[in-house]
Amino acid sequence: MRKDIEIPKAKNVHIVAVKEWDKDFTGQQWNVYVINNREDAIDTVLVMSRGASEDRKTATLRHNMGTLQPKTASKVEFITTEVLGFTNEYLLTFFAENKLFERKFTFAPHSIFEENAEEIPVLEVEGILAR
Repeated sequence: MRKDIEIPKAKNVHIVAVKEWDKDFTGQQWNVYVINNREDAIDTVLVMSRGASEDRKTATLRHNMGTLQPKTASKVEFITTEVLGFTNEYLLTFFAENKLFERKFTFAPHSIFEENAEEIPVLEVEGILAR
């Protein structure tokens, strides 16, 4: 039965990290966004995040992002500098085209730093794309 369930890979959606000014912390912080770069809206967007190193791991967080309209982005969370050396994983699931889509994104340890920044779609700023 399980083999009959098709879960297509999500395309034109991204998880990105962008360094932005945070007025509460009065400094630059890395914020994670989910981007819908599709031509249609995506519904019931859920993002699960967790991080791990060789000897430590973070709590698993779940974020309900609701509906994302085409060519928009929504902030998921900010990443503290203490976990930038961890492998940070984001599992994205959503509904579109009457199907459930799923995709896992990963930031490798120490990959989130300004020298790796590239142009980010939709946000039109520089940041790090999760792979």
